[in-house]
Amino acid sequence: MKTSIATVSIAGELPEKLAAIASAGFSGIEIFEQDFIAFDGTPRDVGAMVRDHGLDITLFQPFRDFEGLPEPLRTRAFDRAERKFDLMCELGVDLILICSSLHPEAIGGIDRAAADLAELGERAAKRGLRIGYEALAWGRHVSDHRDAWEIVRRADHPAVGLILDSFHTLARKIDPNTIRSIPGDRIAFVQLADAPKIDMDLFYWSRHFRVMPGEGDLAVTDFMRAVMATGYSGPLSLEIFNDQFRGGSPRAIAVDGHRSLLYLMDQVRRVEPAVAEAVPPMPPRVPVEGVEFIEFAADDSEAAALGQILTTMGFSKVARHIARDVTLWRQGGINIVVNTELEGFAHAAYLTHGVSVCDIGLRVKDAAATVERARALGATSFSQPRFEGELDIPAIRGVGGGVMHFIDNESELARVWEIEFQPLEHGAALGNSGAGLTRVDHIAQTMNYEEMLTWTLFYTAIFDVTKAPMVDVVDPGGLVRSQAIESADAGLRLTLNGAETHRTLAGRFIAESFGSSVQHLAFACSDIFATAEALLSGGFQVLPISPNYYDDLAARFDLPGDLLSRLKAANIMFDADGRGQFFQFYSRTYGEGMFFEIVQRRGDYRGYGAPNAPHRIAAQKRMLRNTSHTRWT
Repeated sequence: MKTSIATVSIAGELPEKLAAIASAGFSGIEIFEQDFIAFDGTPRDVGAMVRDHGLDITLFQPFRDFEGLPEPLRTRAFDRAERKFDLMCELGVDLILICSSLHPEAIGGIDRAAADLAELGERAAKRGLRIGYEALAWGRHVSDHRDAWEIVRRADHPAVGLILDSFHTLARKIDPNTIRSIPGDRIAFVQLADAPKIDMDLFYWSRHFRVMPGEGDLAVTDFMRAVMATGYSGPLSLEIFNDQFRGGSPRAIAVDGHRSLLYLMDQVRRVEPAVAEAVPPMPPRVPVEGVEFIEFAADDSEAAALGQILTTMGFSKVARHIARDVTLWRQGGINIVVNTELEGFAHAAYLTHGVSVCDIGLRVKDAAATVERARALGATSFSQPRFEGELDIPAIRGVGGGVMHFIDNESELARVWEIEFQPLEHGAALGNSGAGLTRVDHIAQTMNYEEMLTWTLFYTAIFDVTKAPMVDVVDPGGLVRSQAIESADAGLRLTLNGAETHRTLAGRFIAESFGSSVQHLAFACSDIFATAEALLSGGFQVLPISPNYYDDLAARFDLPGDLLSRLKAANIMFDADGRGQFFQFYSRTYGEGMFFEIVQRRGDYRGYGAPNAPHRIAAQKRMLRNTSHTRWT
């Protein structure tokens, strides 16, 4: 499978772009004319530099406003093309993209356009070159790939082919199955892009909001299935115009791009295996059965303070690691690991971020296959020296450089707590119910907004999860974007929260913890009022909510008076939809701004209390102003 990406898709100067593209695993590039013009070197220099990186130039683009022009504009268009052919020969690329004309004097007519392309194809063939014709979604006379194909078909020249672009087809809501009738050998090139569904001008949408396949809402998989069904065997190339990407890390964007192509073609192979034989095999997306553990990095004094907080929440310290300074706290099905090692990964995480979640353990069906798929999609595996008696637990790097370990029931990994931990003599019995907390409901990871697409793609490509529509959370200091990701049975729920400014609570957390990390953990219970009472009696510091919130709650929902009073007395927030109800309350913030949440779901409520988020954030900011936030010590 030959993968390519347009140089316009990532930030940086041309040498930086090439290094990033090659490092990510691409085999070719589309060279955008602007990138070539801005480079201080000859065309031959550029071609040599591309090849020195182990890349091919798969396409030169764009050539605009060519077909259907009256004289003398038509003659001038052919002269312009000849100069581009000269340039292509020096660069070492044999295919040029011609996009459907926007010229105000262009004349419509399929036969007229076909005649122009046939003549240009003849000129190109004399130099060993080819031309590809693409229908722009906003083209003056040609805006549909079906019309573009008819023009190419009537041109009837071996040097003239069709270029297909998923955005131009899907943005106009054209059925991608219409591609299946096009002969694969007449398709010269395929460009791929996704986009969020936004009702706006097609040109502006395309130039500012394209994303990698799998990061948006368009049916790119259906488009690619149709393309592969034609027998097409050429490059698969990304052409992404995105304001966010233009200011991002070239290497990170390139890695995302390569991952998106592999994930896309893996999806195609699983639905239509006969048309995607060349796709590298990998295990299927991994079902996640639950969160096995959450690991904190800390030093001794801060671990003691964290232990006090866990105690107020009903957790018991039940075991200690056989070889490391690591303790296990447990309540219900929740395992909290506190690591105070003075060397190794957790210690490095503590030195960088302070007290923080450095590791998340997930229960999966096959731990080894999980890492195999992740590595096939460009994720970085993780390992560190093991002590005698420790298991080799498969792991990868995740958000903010953290780690994700994987536990399954098909191997001795299922006995990790028995093998690696010794019960404490005075520890509570395993499975202690404590204050009624039963499981990890969700994990909230906070990051810079520009990272959200990266990590959304990371999770959805590796794990068998879906993403919910993005939600805007209003913070007094600005907007925070929130993206929920969850498995079908809710064994894994994640919320990715993207901060655009340090003025928000999320942005402050990123600044003070020096990077993306878990900002809060939500634990589930079956009776939130009983749990709240138990936690308060144990010294838990609840986040106080403004009385105005409950006055508004009474106006929004028809709640019994006694229920409203109980919610207010316990600082419990409430939400409901047509499927169920949601109860939640919060701890005050600790350390660099981390906090805990206790929730109860009734019925089939699948949200996260988004309407309550602005009020919760306002309450947290009041606490920060009045007392600063509580230190771990």
